[in-house]
Amino acid sequence: MIDNFINGAFVPSSAQRSLPITSPLDGSLLDEVLCSTAADLDNAVQAAAAAFPGWSRTPIKERVQVFYRYKTLLERDGQELAALVSRENGKTLDEAVAEIGKCIELTEFATSLPQLVIGDVLEVSRGVECRAEHVPLGVVASIVPFNFPAMVPHWTIPNALALGNCMIIKPSEKVPLTLQRVAALLKEAGLPDGVFNMVNGDSEIVQAICDHPGIEAVSFVGSTRVAKLVYQQATHRFKRCLALGGAKNHLLVLPDARPDMTAQHVVASMSGCAGQRCMAASAMVGVGAVDHIIEKIVEEARKIVPGRNLGAVISFEAKQRIERYITEAEQQGAKVLVDGRNAQVPGKENGTYVGPTVIDRVKPGMAVATEEIFGPVIAIIRVDDIDAALAIENASPYGNAASVFTQSGSHARFVMEHAQAGMIGVNVGVPVPREPFSFGGWNESRFGAGDITGTPSIEFWTQLKKTTVKWDSL
Repeated sequence: MIDNFINGAFVPSSAQRSLPITSPLDGSLLDEVLCSTAADLDNAVQAAAAAFPGWSRTPIKERVQVFYRYKTLLERDGQELAALVSRENGKTLDEAVAEIGKCIELTEFATSLPQLVIGDVLEVSRGVECRAEHVPLGVVASIVPFNFPAMVPHWTIPNALALGNCMIIKPSEKVPLTLQRVAALLKEAGLPDGVFNMVNGDSEIVQAICDHPGIEAVSFVGSTRVAKLVYQQATHRFKRCLALGGAKNHLLVLPDARPDMTAQHVVASMSGCAGQRCMAASAMVGVGAVDHIIEKIVEEARKIVPGRNLGAVISFEAKQRIERYITEAEQQGAKVLVDGRNAQVPGKENGTYVGPTVIDRVKPGMAVATEEIFGPVIAIIRVDDIDAALAIENASPYGNAASVFTQSGSHARFVMEHAQAGMIGVNVGVPVPREPFSFGGWNESRFGAGDITGTPSIEFWTQLKKTTVKWDSL
């Protein structure tokens, strides 16, 4: 049974209701997790509140020493962590290794924070000095999804803690094993008890986090539907909140794009992590004569084999939902060029796999063209010109990412200036910025101000204290 982590120790939940943890790779039962109660959360908040005075008064240059040591532990145990991520999430081992690499990069950024939060001081008039400094909020919470059991938690853990806050984290009930290991490594790195706490559970504990009066700020990553609910509930309780939702990212492909490179990026974007990422491209807008590029995309997609270089989707319910999108599009007149339905991996017949799927002749109003699929599926919409392509992209209620594939600098610049998304790519299938640049979308892909990583995260996890001092002249 998976325990909570409170005040530096693994402790059982007081709940009676449990949920199974099943590996998508083969359907095997990994463990069970108890759904924590409000009393469990309150114990975690009390532990964090008790740890906050000492931790927040510790100089930031000393706080980040924990993360220098923690980075070394991530490097030491990277393969073990990657295997755990793969087993509970279903992604390939190579993808899991890359995910741990990103955790290391995010931790490295946190160690640079002493150079980024030095504050300001100025003698504004004779004998009068004004000072501004970043101070931590107190007890904060982070609610994270199933698709990146290690990376998404590291969007918040290193920065929030290095900046002096104490944290309650709620992992997805589908993948709590990785964060258990993270908790142990943070303790081994010397993080004081109570600074980091983990409370397991489902939607009930999410609501309790949003309502708890001892929590000052809440970050969330998940679907847009739930992101809206979390943002509304948390801000209704006067908490600071940043809630990242879903996406429908468009790749605009122009006829002058390099076919081989474009095909590789399109297929990698739609199939990486089995399409279960908010930066996955699930809609391609082909501008003009792009049949030669689509042929290459089909060739590349057929190189993607479930169980070899394509992982499983998270559950049987997810597999059914994804396949319904494909079937519905086909029934509505779209042409399935590569069909990933009914995929099975020999020896892992109980795994939940969907093969790579390429659907051509999709109409802009079809569900497969407008809704987040969260699977290895790309819907190809054809238009005559770049204005029509941008109109489709900008009509989406989401605003996470958009990319254009072209060799024309003027066309690329036009898309960069007019696409209504927070992250733009040119000849890049997954335009995720690297630290210190931040991650964050627009519109219904983000609720709240700022971004969750990079330098903008400083504003979310701290508040400015301004001090004015006057001394009489001698």
